[in-house]
Amino acid sequence: MGCDRNCGLIAGAVIGAVLAVFGGILMPVGDMLIERTIKKEVVLEEGTIAYQNWVKTGTEVYRQFWIYDVQNPQEVVTNSSKIKVKQRGPYTYRVRYLAKRNITHDPENHTVSFLQPNEAIFEPSLSAGTENDTWTVLNLAVAAAPHLYPNTFVQVVLNSLIKKSKSSMFQKRTVKELLWGYKDPFLSLVPYPISTTVGVFFPYNNTADGVYTVFSGKDNINQVAIIDTYKGKKNLSYWPSYCDMINGTDAASFPPFVEKTRVLRFFSSDICRSIYAVFGAEINLKGIPVYRFVLPSMAFASPLQNPDNHCFCTETVISNNCTSYGVLDIGRCKEGKPVYISLPHFLHSSPDIAEPIEGLNPNEDEHSTYLDVEPITGFTLRFAKRLQINILVKPAKKIEALKGLKRNYIVPILWLNETGTIGDEKAEMFRKRVTGKINLLGLVEITLLSVGVVMFVAFMISYCACRSKKVK
Repeated sequence: MGCDRNCGLIAGAVIGAVLAVFGGILMPVGDMLIERTIKKEVVLEEGTIAYQNWVKTGTEVYRQFWIYDVQNPQEVVTNSSKIKVKQRGPYTYRVRYLAKRNITHDPENHTVSFLQPNEAIFEPSLSAGTENDTWTVLNLAVAAAPHLYPNTFVQVVLNSLIKKSKSSMFQKRTVKELLWGYKDPFLSLVPYPISTTVGVFFPYNNTADGVYTVFSGKDNINQVAIIDTYKGKKNLSYWPSYCDMINGTDAASFPPFVEKTRVLRFFSSDICRSIYAVFGAEINLKGIPVYRFVLPSMAFASPLQNPDNHCFCTETVISNNCTSYGVLDIGRCKEGKPVYISLPHFLHSSPDIAEPIEGLNPNEDEHSTYLDVEPITGFTLRFAKRLQINILVKPAKKIEALKGLKRNYIVPILWLNETGTIGDEKAEMFRKRVTGKINLLGLVEITLLSVGVVMFVAFMISYCACRSKKVK
C-alpha cells in the first residue's frame, strides 16, 4: 500500500515535470510558429493579410482642413502690421479610398510597383461649413511673383498686370477654390503661355502619386513595404544629400516585430522628404495593443540642432543664418514657389517664426503627428498626419501690392489633419487572425508551464511528507 502510494506520488511528480518541460519547450516552438505565420502574412503578395489591406485600405481616411482667415489685410498692406488670423474649419474630405493602380510584381527583384490615385470627396456632415464658405487669404500668385521673377524689369511688367487685374496681397476665396484651384485674374493677363490655375493642392483630383516601387519582403522580411524608388529615383534629385533620400515606407506598414527602440522612417510626397517617428507610449486600440510613435520636434529642428535638415535651409536671411527652427523650405520641389511646411500653429517653431502672426495657439495634443503601430505585424492601425502650409512673403519695391511691407512674413495658409483608424470589422478580423491566436498560444504555454510546476511541487511535497512519516 505504502509502495503504491509512493509510486503514485512519484508518477504525479514526473507528470508535472513533463508538463512543465513541455510548456517550456512549447514557448520557443510557439514563438517560432508565430514568427513563421507573421512572416508569411506580412509579405506583399496575393493571398496575404498585408496585400489585401495594402491594395485598398480597409480604413476610412479623412483629411480635415482649417483655413487661416486674415482679419486685418489692409493694415498689413499699408503698415506692415502683424497678421491677425482666425482658423476656420474643419472642412473634411474623404481621401485614399481608391485601390492602387498599375500594380506590377517583379519576382526577380522582389518588388511591387504601383500608382496611388488621388481623389477627394467633400463630407458635409463632418465639416463646419460648405465648400463655398469664403475667407480672406493670401494671394498665392502675387506673393510668389517676386520669388519666381526676381528680375527688376520683369517685376515692373508684372506690377502693371497685378494693378490691371485689381489684385492685392490678400484676396477672398472659397474653400474649394483655395484647396483645389481657381483661375487667377493676374496670371490670366500674362502674355505668354503659363498655367493660370492656382490652388494649394492643384492639381489633385483625377491625378495619381507615383510611380512607387516597394520591396515585397518575399526574400527579406526586414525590407517589406520599404520604398526602393519613387518616380524612378532612389534619391530625390532636388538636393543631393541624406535628408532628401527616400527612407522607409509610406507609413501604412513597417517591417514586423517592431521594438520600442526602433526609429520608424517613412516618406511623404506631400513634403518631398522622408521623416521619422520615435516611440511615445503603449495604447490599447479596440482590444489590440499598439505602440504609439510620434514625430519628434527634432524632425523640424535647425541644422545646428539636427544636421540632417541642412538641405532645408536654403538662405541665411529668413533663417537667421540657419538658426531658426520649426519650418522647412520645400520650394525646390514646388517649382520654385516659396512654400514652407511646419507643424500646425507653428508648434515647436522658434519664436521669430510666429512673432509676426497673431491668433495662433499651438497645442501638442491637437497639432502633433503620430502613428499607432501593431508591433508584431508592423501594421499601422491608426494615424494622424498634421501639417501646415505656409508661404514666404517678402517686400518688393517694384510691386505695389508688396512694397509697403517692412519685414518678411512666413504666412500660414492652412493646416491639415489626415487621419485613419482601423474599422470595427477589420479590428475584429485582426484580433481573430492575429492577436487572438497569439494570445491563445501564449495562454496555453503559460498554463502548461504553471500546471506542470504546481503538480511537480505538490507531489514532491506529499512524497517527502509521506517518506518522513514512514521513517518515524
